[in-house]
Amino acid sequence: MRAFITGYKGFVAGHLTTHLLTQGDEVDGTDREDGPDLLDRDGWFDVLADRSPEVVYHLAAQAAVGNSWDNPLPTIRANIEGTHNVLEAARHAGVERMVVISSSDVYGRVEPGDLPLTEDRPPRPVSPYAASKAAAEMLALQAWHGFQLPTVLVRPFNHIGPGQSGDFVASALALRIAAAEAAGEYTITVGDLSARRDFTDVRDVVRAYRLLAQHGTPGGTYHVCSEIDRSIQELVDTLIGQALVPVELVPDKSLLRPAEVPVLRGSAARLRADTSWEPMIDFQTSIKDILREARERVGAGNPARSDTP
Repeated sequence: MRAFITGYKGFVAGHLTTHLLTQGDEVDGTDREDGPDLLDRDGWFDVLADRSPEVVYHLAAQAAVGNSWDNPLPTIRANIEGTHNVLEAARHAGVERMVVISSSDVYGRVEPGDLPLTEDRPPRPVSPYAASKAAAEMLALQAWHGFQLPTVLVRPFNHIGPGQSGDFVASALALRIAAAEAAGEYTITVGDLSARRDFTDVRDVVRAYRLLAQHGTPGGTYHVCSEIDRSIQELVDTLIGQALVPVELVPDKSLLRPAEVPVLRGSAARLRADTSWEPMIDFQTSIKDILREARERVGAGNPARSDTP
C-alpha cells in the first residue's frame, strides 16, 4: 500500500512508519515542520493531490490533554478544523481508505459498572481535548455517510512506549526517575496516582492501525486497547521497581488536572473480530523499554518537558 501519515515526525508516526515499512508498504508523510499546517486547507489539497496515497493515517493533532485545559482554542482548531481539511483533501485526491485516530478520552467519566467500554457508548467528553476529538469523529463519519470517503475511526486507549513525549504520564515519570538516577537524588514529583487507565504498547497499537486500513469496515469505529485497567500507582511502582536508586514520591498539586477521569477500560472485541489482532508486548516489557529510552534522553541532555501526572 502507498501510505501517507499526517504528523509524520510524531511518537506514534515513527512506530507506524517502522511497522509499515516492515510490511512492504511505501510510506510518505508530512509534519508541521516540513508540510502544511493543519489549518492550511489549500496546502493539504496540494500535498495529497501530489502524493496520491492509497491510505491516509491521520495522526496529526494537538494531543496533550493538560495543554487543552490551559489553552483550549489551539486544540479545538487543530483537531476539528484540521481534521476537516485533511478529510476534504483526501476525498478530492481519491484516497481509498482514511484511518482517523480519535481517543478513548471522548468517553469522559465512567462508572466501574460501565466497564469494559464498547464502541457503542455515547461520548461524554470532560476535557477540551476530548470534546475536540468527539467533534472530529463526527466529521469523519460525515465524510463516509455524506461523501462515501472510506473512513475508519479508531479510539485508542492510552498507549505507551519508547520515544513518547514527556507530556504523557509514563514517559514523564520515567524521565523523572532517569533524572533522579543521573543526579543521585531520591525524590520525584507526582500528581494523582489513583486514576486507572488501559495501557497498550504503541508497537501493538500501530499493528492495529494497519490491520484496520486493510480490514476495517468503512464508517466503523474501533477500540485499540489491552482490556486491562491499571492505576497510575501501579505504573509508578513498576517503574520504581526497575530504578537504579531508591525513589521517594512527592505530591505536587501543580500536576493535578481541573477534572480527572477516574477509570477507563475498553473492549477490543470488535477489533479482534474484524482483524484477529491481539497485543503482543506485555506491560513489564513496555515499562523496561520506556525507562531505558528515558535514561538515554537524560544522558544526552534532552529530557522532555513534563506537565502531566
